[in-house]
Amino acid sequence: MSSAITLAFCIALQVSGTEEPVKPKAKAPAKPMPTKQIQFKQVGDVKLHLHVFEPKGHKAEARRPAIVFFFGGGWVGGSPGQFYPQCQHLADQGVIAISAEYRVKSRNKTTPFECVKDGKSAMRYVRSHASKLGIDPNRIAAGGGSAGGHVAAATGTVPGVNEEGEDTSVSCVPCAMVLFNPVYDNGPGGYGYQKLKDRYKEISPLHNISKKTPPTIVFLGTKDKLIPVATGEKFRDKMKSLRIPSELILFKDRGHGFFNQNKGDGNDYRKTLREMDRFLRQVRFIRD
Repeated sequence: MSSAITLAFCIALQVSGTEEPVKPKAKAPAKPMPTKQIQFKQVGDVKLHLHVFEPKGHKAEARRPAIVFFFGGGWVGGSPGQFYPQCQHLADQGVIAISAEYRVKSRNKTTPFECVKDGKSAMRYVRSHASKLGIDPNRIAAGGGSAGGHVAAATGTVPGVNEEGEDTSVSCVPCAMVLFNPVYDNGPGGYGYQKLKDRYKEISPLHNISKKTPPTIVFLGTKDKLIPVATGEKFRDKMKSLRIPSELILFKDRGHGFFNQNKGDGNDYRKTLREMDRFLRQVRFIRD
């Protein structure tokens, strides 16, 4: 949705007996907007949607790769709009990019367990409707930041915590994961442990890594107060011990949320895009 631009006409300058108005400022570039929204789930009165970015000229008979992003917000708040820029970037490269809604505490009085359930539901919907959406069901990735990074990581690691009555024969496991400062250690000393207590192993991605976990890239700031570098290294090393491709890209002196487009001068955001693209090509998610 484009920002409203007020045309400011400044006081005319007196030059050689003539008045020359100052030229109005150029319009700000339009913010990326999804091609469409699709309801993928309803729980009671709550309807959840996928915000879908399609490549130009996309047709249903195509079999394109797809990625589903989950927004951050501590399982309490947040908005799918957070990942609109990444979605548009990938859609421009021929990927169907999706930013998914999921229930959060501030709006729905839910816990992290419902967040995981909704994340899995979103992945299953995309895979089960792949032919209708023009998606290759074998090339669906998951991504997210902070608590959304946890949700994305849980779809690729956690074996349980499914919505009651859902068809679990449809896999929710992505073929690759792109995680931005994910809170994926929920054990003692990790993020969210005080909320989860003795149930942390049910949804802590770090504690559920298996040979089925997909290749993963993680972006983390060295001064992130929520996720120590040691946690990122532990996740990466555990993945590599199972011979699963796993990368940890560290950003020196950066804190939590550094990857967002509106942080700083945007250089970190652009660097994460470049590294994400490289990784997705490396694991053959994106094919040149």
